[in-house]
Amino acid sequence: MIHKELFEIYPYKFNKKDKKVYFSKGIENLTNFHRKKCKEYNKILNGFNFKNRKNNELLDYPFLPTKIFKNFDLKSVSENKIIKRLVSSGTTGQLPSKIYLDKENANNQKRALNKIMSTLLGNERLPMLIVDQNPRLNEKSVLNARAVAIFGFSIFGKEHSYLLNKNFEIDYKTLNSFLEKNGNKKFLIFGFTSLIYENLIKKMSTKLLNYNFNKGILLHGGGWKKLEALKVSNKIFKQKLFDKLKLVNVHNYYGLVEQTGSIFLECKCGHFITSIFSDILIRDEKFNIVKNGQRGLIQLLSLLPTSYPGHNILTEDVGEIIGEDDCKCGLKGKHFLVHGRAKNTELRGCSDV
Repeated sequence: MIHKELFEIYPYKFNKKDKKVYFSKGIENLTNFHRKKCKEYNKILNGFNFKNRKNNELLDYPFLPTKIFKNFDLKSVSENKIIKRLVSSGTTGQLPSKIYLDKENANNQKRALNKIMSTLLGNERLPMLIVDQNPRLNEKSVLNARAVAIFGFSIFGKEHSYLLNKNFEIDYKTLNSFLEKNGNKKFLIFGFTSLIYENLIKKMSTKLLNYNFNKGILLHGGGWKKLEALKVSNKIFKQKLFDKLKLVNVHNYYGLVEQTGSIFLECKCGHFITSIFSDILIRDEKFNIVKNGQRGLIQLLSLLPTSYPGHNILTEDVGEIIGEDDCKCGLKGKHFLVHGRAKNTELRGCSDV
């Protein structure tokens, strides 16, 4: 259903007018497809009394709350085509979201992620330091959000090294060996935000380091809940990394396991940007669309989900759209901010890893 040509195009190429031509049609096609292939999704649309009309706008299509993936197994392909099951990193006692992927869906996620990440890293695979344990120590058939992220982003790296040992402690021997070999050239550092803060900023002993981090490119996401409680903003987070490790190339990303592949990278202006594969709407507490500059619940749309009806979801995150096609970074698309979780909502495990 996704136009294969999109995978050959710069992911921030289209302006609002050009994007509307194919994106609205793509969401229409996905809604029709999932309605036919997923009985539960069809029941939901019937409950909304939704009629598919050619003049529907994006805001007219019914969205699914992310919580629904915790309580129902939503699939649009037969069971024998499922090759992977993803789960969110649910907090103890909470049900995780369950996302089912077939080969086509998994491949499209990888291709989209590759196009988006190439704008930051280029097409060269870089030596990669992962601020986590090796997820291969766990069961492979069921992947939680952290493992999904590590495996997903690891395709952009080589010579992978894991900062934390089996006891969740910093492995200085492995770290110094990695930096000795790769510290004098560009290398990629990846991890969840809270783990970056806990290990690189708080626990890391610079006295035990034989080399520095200043050539590193840090990509991090999720895990802001703990930092918000500590009054650590994105600006403070970056400053602490610079003060301690001389890291200047730091990039945040926003994404959900329910729409893996459709990530939003932080531009040089500090905003997240929609790509040609994704879009965003903001709704108030009554689910009405709000104007740019006003805060509300984030609704995410993606052209990638084909094996499950996750193309149009309402998150429990609060954000605001700053503008469209007018960010000073020069990238086309909507640029927006994420302000954290909505009050009185269930905590998402990947927010607190």
